[in-house]
Amino acid sequence: MGTHTLSEALAGAFGYRPARPAPARSGAAHPTGARVLRDSVEVGTFEHVFFSPPAKGETDRLLRAARRLLDAGRQLRSEARQGKRTLTPTERLLTTLTSASVRVFEEILTLSRLNRGRVFPSYEYLADATSLGRATVARGLTILERVGLLVRQRRFKRIEAEGPGPRYEQTSNAYRALLPDSIVRYLPRWMRPAPLPDDAQHYAAEQSAELTAMRAQLTCREHAESLVGGALGKVLAKLGAAIDRQERESQTDTEPLLESFIIENKALA
Repeated sequence: MGTHTLSEALAGAFGYRPARPAPARSGAAHPTGARVLRDSVEVGTFEHVFFSPPAKGETDRLLRAARRLLDAGRQLRSEARQGKRTLTPTERLLTTLTSASVRVFEEILTLSRLNRGRVFPSYEYLADATSLGRATVARGLTILERVGLLVRQRRFKRIEAEGPGPRYEQTSNAYRALLPDSIVRYLPRWMRPAPLPDDAQHYAAEQSAELTAMRAQLTCREHAESLVGGALGKVLAKLGAAIDRQERESQTDTEPLLESFIIENKALA
C-alpha cells in the first residue's frame, strides 16, 4: 500500500443491491436502465494497477498512525475550542476522525494483509465485521477518504438482462489504504520517516543531473524505448526512428559553408 488510490480482498465479499434508479429530470426512464453510480469503473479493468500488496509490517504501521492521528485530531479540536489556535484545512479534516472510522480502517487493513492488498468488501460485510451500523460504516469510509487515509473506487459489473443492449449493476467498492505526506507531520517524531542524510541527498541530486544529461543525448527512438514499453513503445520507437532519419538527412544534405558564402557574396555584388 502506499499513502493516494489508488485492494481486491475478501473471501465473503458481495455486492449490495442498489436502490431503484431515480427517474431523470425530464421524467423519462434511464435509456439503458443502468444502475451505476457516477465515477464507477468496470470490474476487472483497473484492479491490476489499483491494488498493491502491503510490505511486511506496513498494515500495523498504518493502524498505529491512524490511532495517533485520532488523538492528534482530538487535541486540535480541544485547542481550537479554547481559542489557542486557528485550524488549517488539513487540521480541520483531522478533527473529523472518529473511533468508528478508525475501526473501519482497521478492518480494511486486516483484509489487505490477509488478501495481499486486494480489498473490496461490501458495506454489509464491514458492518458485520466491525459491529457498527451500515450508516456508521459509510460515514467512516467518507471520513477516511477525505482525510487521505483511504482511496475508494466505485465499481460496476455486467449482468444478464432481457432486451437489447448491455446491462450493468453496481457492485462493491475497491479500497487502498494510504498515509499521505500532508498528515505525517501530525504524528509523533518517532513515527515519521527518518530524513535522508545530507550526503545521500547530494548523491541523489548528482544522480538526477546525470540522468537528465544522459536523456538529453538520446535519440528520439532511444528515448521512446527507454520511457515507454509494450505496443505503444514500439510505435513511438518507429516514429522516433523516422524523426532521427529525417534529421540525419537534413544534416547530410546541407549546402557546404564555402559555397553558400560565395553565392551570398555574388548576390550582394
